Amino acid sequence: MKKRATVICRRGDHILLVARRRTKWALPGGMLKRGEQLSDAALRELKEETRLSGKSAKFLFQHRGRQKHHHVFVCDVPKSAKPRASNEIDRCRWVHVADIPRLAASEPTKLIVKALNGNRSKR
Repeated sequence: MKKRATVICRRGDHILLVARRRTKWALPGGMLKRGEQLSDAALRELKEETRLSGKSAKFLFQHRGRQKHHHVFVCDVPKSAKPRASNEIDRCRWVHVADIPRLAASEPTKLIVKALNGNRSKR
């Protein structure tokens, strides 16, 4: 199973999602490069896909999908920073957490956001 660094960027009740041409919305992220640390991969993928520089990547939890093993990180970005689709990404936008279950989003994205909200409500 492939390891994937998956990134959650939050602004209040909104989460940053990305999409390639003609695909569902997803959380930013991607596969590790040889010898790369998971947290470094999370920051690199965020920058490659949205041009945002995360201050740090804090590990949250793991999610095993059917094809990929997601290592989920949260990244803080400056409030004034504006994401711009870059590299293989065609669009990116901030989406209210409550809208994600109804959005054309990947199943792992929906499950990860649901787990994130479940973890937050237990605090």
